[in-house]
Amino acid sequence: MVRTLIDPTNETAPTERTAAPRLDAIGGRTIALLDISKARGDIFLDRVEERIESRGASVLRFTKPTFSKVAPADLRAEIAQRCDAVIEALAD
Repeated sequence: MVRTLIDPTNETAPTERTAAPRLDAIGGRTIALLDISKARGDIFLDRVEERIESRGASVLRFTKPTFSKVAPADLRAEIAQRCDAVIEALAD
């Protein structure tokens, strides 16, 4: 299956990127939920957390300081060190 990823940054010459490999299962894994600080993103992530935990995974919650900038390097490093996967919430 071929997937096309669209980069919302409006790059004139998009950078080629390879998608990270998917987990074969989430049971026993730690999943990061990243709230980008947009309205109601936390409500969406509350429901996502319930679904993930019902499948045997642990959840750690993180929040970006602002939705208008990329996550700080130290936050990205902490997520990469402590978690097996990340779900980023977008909401309005």
